[in-house]
Amino acid sequence: MTLSADEAAEVVEEIATDAAEPPRERLLIALDVDGTILLEDETYSPGVVDAIADAQSAGHEVMLATGRSWESTGRIIKRLAITPEYVVCSNGAVILKRTGPIDSPVYDRFHTEQFDATEVLTLLRDHLPTARYMVELPSGRRLFTHHMDDWNLANADRVSFEELSADPVSRVVVVSEQDTDEDFVELVARIGLNKVSYAVGWSAWLDIAPQGVDKATGLELVRGWLGIEPQNVVVIGDGRNDIGMFRWARAHGGRAIAMGQGPEEVLSEASELTASVTEGGVTAVLKAL
Repeated sequence: MTLSADEAAEVVEEIATDAAEPPRERLLIALDVDGTILLEDETYSPGVVDAIADAQSAGHEVMLATGRSWESTGRIIKRLAITPEYVVCSNGAVILKRTGPIDSPVYDRFHTEQFDATEVLTLLRDHLPTARYMVELPSGRRLFTHHMDDWNLANADRVSFEELSADPVSRVVVVSEQDTDEDFVELVARIGLNKVSYAVGWSAWLDIAPQGVDKATGLELVRGWLGIEPQNVVVIGDGRNDIGMFRWARAHGGRAIAMGQGPEEVLSEASELTASVTEGGVTAVLKAL
């Protein structure tokens, strides 16, 4: 389900009208990146940069929880001019922690998950022999089989397929340009990926993490480290890889907010709905806090 322009406007108006009194408790606000604060062309959702800055200035912990690696997430943190204590990357498999002075922060890898990807890579190549593969090592170094123009390849090296699984990895990324996201959903259901966690992207993009690891597991660690009560969590996203954090937030009395353009399977897992990324959905939510 996608909101029409009129429906989106109504959502924004309702959020602004129903805004509660200023919160007495510090909130943990976890934002997805693609389709939530960033448009398809990598520009920012209307008003979102200022709205995020205002939320941080109000004393809330505003952070990113993304499927992206740190190499591309770091520049987004700088553009937003926020200094969260933690950043959840690689769909929960990697958590970075801020070190150094707050006016010149440095982020170091603080917590990583890992697994042996040999079996899953072999299984996927049997069914997707022409796909492009990338793995992220616990150190942050990435290995890939074929170049892609929209991959950030900083700290990455091209290797043979066999070298991808020479060491334990934090995640596996598979891209098959001739397939659709529906093809990938059908494939993972058919072949079974029972020993890992996975998320299918909007295009034919499959992201694989260690079993039981997703954005929710990373955010629960962060919430505990920060000492924020579960009911004071707000998560906002739009994709299949956000379903886990939606369920986590809802189960503990927090807010799980879906962007209006998300697919029905994502919207149905949220506790609230906001306008689409092109219409400033995140901005509307943050202004109403």
